[in-house]
Amino acid sequence: MPNPQNYRVPVKGAVHLADYDPAATPFAHGSIKAQEKDLKMLNKQLAQLMRPLQGENKRSVLLVLQGMDTSGKDGTVRGVFKTTGPQGLRMATFKSPSKEELSHDYLWRCHAVAPAKGEIGIWNRSHYEDVLVPLVNGWITRQVAKQRYAQINDFERLLAENGTTVLKCMLHISKDEQRIRLQERIDVPEKRWKFSLDDLAVRKQWDAYQQAYEDLLEATSTAHAPWYVVPADNKLHRNLMVNTLLNHCLLDMQPQYPVDYPELVGLQVE
Repeated sequence: MPNPQNYRVPVKGAVHLADYDPAATPFAHGSIKAQEKDLKMLNKQLAQLMRPLQGENKRSVLLVLQGMDTSGKDGTVRGVFKTTGPQGLRMATFKSPSKEELSHDYLWRCHAVAPAKGEIGIWNRSHYEDVLVPLVNGWITRQVAKQRYAQINDFERLLAENGTTVLKCMLHISKDEQRIRLQERIDVPEKRWKFSLDDLAVRKQWDAYQQAYEDLLEATSTAHAPWYVVPADNKLHRNLMVNTLLNHCLLDMQPQYPVDYPELVGLQVE
C-alpha cells in the first residue's frame, strides 16, 4: 500500500495539479473484485474505529471534500460510509449561500455545522466555495481571496486546537473525464436530475478553476489541516484512497473507550 503522505500537499512551495495524474490508481490493487473486497474491509474497520470515538466523546474529525463538478463528492460519501450507519456522522452540503447566510460573514454558516465531540463531520463542498467561486467570477479581488485564505487557516486552527482533526481531500479529475460524466447525466434519464445548464458554463471556466485550486492548495495546506490530492478519474480508486486516509487518521488518533465509571461499581440491575 502506498504511503498516503506522498499525496499530501506540502505546507510550503508551489502546487501544480499537472504533477498529479487524475487517472492514477496507486491505492487500487488486483482485480476489481479484489479492490471491492479491500474497500469492504476498510468500511468495516472505519465502522469499528468510529465506535470508540463516539464513546470517548472528546475529539472529532472533519472530512472536507472539494473538487470540480462530477468529481464524485456524493459518490465518495456513499462509498466510504456505506456500512457505518448515520450515528456518529454529521453531514453538511454547502450550496449557494441563502439570503440569511449572506447577511453574516462567510464563515458563519460553517462553524454551526462543525462536528461535535465524538462525531465525524463530512463537508460536501465547504467554506472554500466562498473563495473559489467568487474569485473565478471576479466578485472578489485576489487580495480579498488572500485575506480569506488566512482567515480560513485561523478557523481550521481553532477547530484543531479544540480537538477536531481536519482532513481535506481535493478530488482531482481530468477535463475529459468530466466531459464523459456530464454527458452521462444528459443521456441517462435517471441521472438528469443531477445536471444543470450552469454546469456547462462552469466547465468553460475550467482553466480558471484549476489555477484557483492551485492557489488555494498552496495557501491553505497547513500542518494542522493538510490537503491531499486524490486522483479521482477512477471512482473505486477514489473511494479506496479517501477511506484509507480516513482510517489512517483515526488509527493515529487511537480513540479509546472510557473505562472509569466509579458510579457503576457494585450496581445491580433488578
